[in-house]
Amino acid sequence: MIDGKSLTALLPMKAHSARVSSKNFRMIAGKPLFRWVLDTMLATPEIDRVVINTDARDILSANGLNDGDGDGKVMIRDRKPEICGDFVSMNLVLADDIANAKSDHYLMTHTTNPLLQAPTIRAMIRAYMDATRSGVADSLFTVNRMQTRFYTAEGAPINHDPDNLIRTQDLPPYMEENSVCYLFTPESFASTGARIGKKPLLFATPRLQSVDIDEPADWFMAESLLMRVVAGETLPEA
Repeated sequence: MIDGKSLTALLPMKAHSARVSSKNFRMIAGKPLFRWVLDTMLATPEIDRVVINTDARDILSANGLNDGDGDGKVMIRDRKPEICGDFVSMNLVLADDIANAKSDHYLMTHTTNPLLQAPTIRAMIRAYMDATRSGVADSLFTVNRMQTRFYTAEGAPINHDPDNLIRTQDLPPYMEENSVCYLFTPESFASTGARIGKKPLLFATPRLQSVDIDEPADWFMAESLLMRVVAGETLPEA
């Protein structure tokens, strides 16, 4: 609960992965990939429930996860056939969860963000609640803060003057949506039909916690970092 309001985490999970085969259920640093972020969600006290919208209930069960686990906080929902597939918009999946798992607020993340830590989640929840309470924002999404020299595909400079070089740390920052986390209400979702509302707050996540497993190379990076976490090391915040 946050400010007496319910907070539901949405963790969509499908059996098939296009670029890293069956990645959601592959073992990484000692446990299936999905367990890393799920365990973090369950360890975050503000989160009341974790809803897993999936076409892989049997695979989850074979990996030891069933409806009602996590002291009753885990809710597994079978994904409807019409919203299955690699080319279905995630917003359609989220809309189905919002319609069937009522909550005052929603937090959405992915199994492919295994390095996300509970203190970071709690910080973004606080920032989101402060912003929505004051009317500054109606939703939140996470970003990578980028301060480097960008070019178009044709080689034209975007955010700098090659004839007047300044330090990269003095360049105006660009914000890259990193898909690590989204926070929103049913109302903000309805206003745009998407997890990002009309007045979003941008929240920069720590660099190492922002690793997203999309390509095989990402898997190796994430696994190397998770092994350090298993060994008891603390990830730097910057």
